[in-house]
Amino acid sequence: MENRMTMTRSEASVLSTNKVIRNTYMLLSLTLAFSALTAGLSMAMGLPHPGLILTLVGYFGLLFLTSKFRNSSLGIVFVFALTGFMGFTLGPIISAYLSLPNGSSIVMQAMAGTAAIFLGLSAYAVTTKKDFSFMGGFLMVGILVAFLAGLGAVFFSIPALSLTVSAAFVLLMSGLILYETSNIIHGGETNYIMATVTLFVSIFNLFTSLLHLLGFANSD
Repeated sequence: MENRMTMTRSEASVLSTNKVIRNTYMLLSLTLAFSALTAGLSMAMGLPHPGLILTLVGYFGLLFLTSKFRNSSLGIVFVFALTGFMGFTLGPIISAYLSLPNGSSIVMQAMAGTAAIFLGLSAYAVTTKKDFSFMGGFLMVGILVAFLAGLGAVFFSIPALSLTVSAAFVLLMSGLILYETSNIIHGGETNYIMATVTLFVSIFNLFTSLLHLLGFANSD
């Protein structure tokens, strides 16, 4: 009787985890498409970048609302608002790169690199089922330090620091993809909305960081 109850709980846990994985990747696909749409619209309309302050206020404000309503249908609304807003801010950045002589190549390389890293790391985490929860503390501190360093690079106009931050973010976002995917698989993350946000932000920052590094490598 006890063994049967244990098996039932185990099966329920597996089913719950599979549901979170399925919902996460379905929502992630939709938000990536929606973000690409808003980025394309801002590019087509020739809209300027909203600026650092407005970008940070919009991002953290929408992130707070998404987290607050993560267990309700409003969470879906805010996750699309957040990812759509991020796509809107990305449009002018892509336009700036596309205006360069070899801009199309840089953007395509960044997209291909982002896709390869995300798919490769996700597949590794899923197939090996290794537990990367030990990376949580390191990633939290690393992202905070890199974020503050990035702000310093912007305000004090230090190109070398900016490049270092971009390189750090490539590593940190790769680690975050491993961590969050592992977290979902092992039941550490049971809310697919928050899992989607974490993976989306990882992909977004990975792409923009690769853009910066590739632009520098191409002397642009």
